[in-house]
Amino acid sequence: MQFKISKELLEQIESLIHDKKDSELEVLLNDLHHADLAEIFDELDVDDAIYIFKILDSEKTAEILLELEEDIREKILGGLSAKEIAEEIDELDTDDAADIIAELPQSKKEEVISELEDVEHAKDIVDLLRYDEDTAGGLMGKELVKVNENWNVLTCVKEMRIQAEHVTRVHSIYVVDDENRLKGRLSLKDLLTTSTKTPISQVYIKKVDYVKVDTPNTEVARVMQKYDLEAIPVVDELGRLVGRVTIDDIVDVIKEEADKDYQMAAGITQDVEASDSVFELTKARLPWLLIGMVVEIIASYILKGNEVAFHKFETLIIFVPLLSATAGNIGVQASAIVVQGLANGTLKEFNRNYLTKELSVAMISGTIISLMLLAFHSIVYQQYQVGMAISISIIVVILFAAITGTLVPLFLHKNKIDPAIATGPFISTTNDVFGILLYFTIAKLILGI
Repeated sequence: MQFKISKELLEQIESLIHDKKDSELEVLLNDLHHADLAEIFDELDVDDAIYIFKILDSEKTAEILLELEEDIREKILGGLSAKEIAEEIDELDTDDAADIIAELPQSKKEEVISELEDVEHAKDIVDLLRYDEDTAGGLMGKELVKVNENWNVLTCVKEMRIQAEHVTRVHSIYVVDDENRLKGRLSLKDLLTTSTKTPISQVYIKKVDYVKVDTPNTEVARVMQKYDLEAIPVVDELGRLVGRVTIDDIVDVIKEEADKDYQMAAGITQDVEASDSVFELTKARLPWLLIGMVVEIIASYILKGNEVAFHKFETLIIFVPLLSATAGNIGVQASAIVVQGLANGTLKEFNRNYLTKELSVAMISGTIISLMLLAFHSIVYQQYQVGMAISISIIVVILFAAITGTLVPLFLHKNKIDPAIATGPFISTTNDVFGILLYFTIAKLILGI
């Protein structure tokens, strides 16, 4: 049964904290999963969360840290000493430990690292902190199982037992040479079914997927998704095995990218959460609103320049909202599919066939919409020529919106700009200005104004 936080449970916890009944509090919380405890922490005052943090076993609290929202984790860490944080870090894998330390102020980073009891663990963390967080090096952990190609099966088994003590999950066994260069991977089945005296060089699989330390995290995610990998080895510039990226890290990357793309599509320029302050939310959302306002002012001037046209044929102005909405929707739909294709690798660059396909879809959709509009206009207003002018204009505007929605994300991608920006207000506001301009230009040509 899924855990749910109740008001009674929170009141009970707060009461135990107030009365300093640490042993009872420990008994109450120890059996809960760390993810459930993180949810409880989200509902408590920071002081109460820190109090619980200090009485629970560091093995559990270390896992809780990873589940907390970044702002809550920052507050809790701010209430702990460098030694207390180091105790938590000692319980974590190197990749998670490096992520936590990276969030600390520079002065506290050094204090925490100096307090770490495991020197090798500390060295690995420091090594990981060198890499950009958005690369394979920033994602990887140092914990892995590797064997030398010159060993036999028996030696490998002995070494693997020693190494596996420090690895939470053994996804793969990697084979390296004397210089620690990645040579391949070892199948557990082959290891178990082969004579103990057999050299590893005779049984290991030479084909192995890998990424380099500077590979972007989105590319790592794409490779792991494509080949359905639970883990992938990471090598340095010389091909030496330096770590591995596991599926849990990639899930986080995919989630972060999805959140970012969703926010950009909505015209939010920064990564924000519902829990952020009013100032932070406003700062993230206001820029595109201001840009939209400026663009719509330009659109209003275009309308003003066509006063003669809609005074003579008043229905021209009536259908402007429909035009803006339809063109905006077509453009956003087209750009969303392109951005999705760029993200999952099904579309890498400009493709003439794809553009033709998108224009065909827009043409069919535009024709159906235009025919329905023509029928409506003819029945209600009985101005057949005006209705024809409006219908043809809208088809052209829809085609323009489809071209814009398709080409703009591709252009941004080619110039190393996140194409997700093209799926929201950017496309809508652009189509508003140029759509209205095209609409009146074509309508006036047909009507002879």
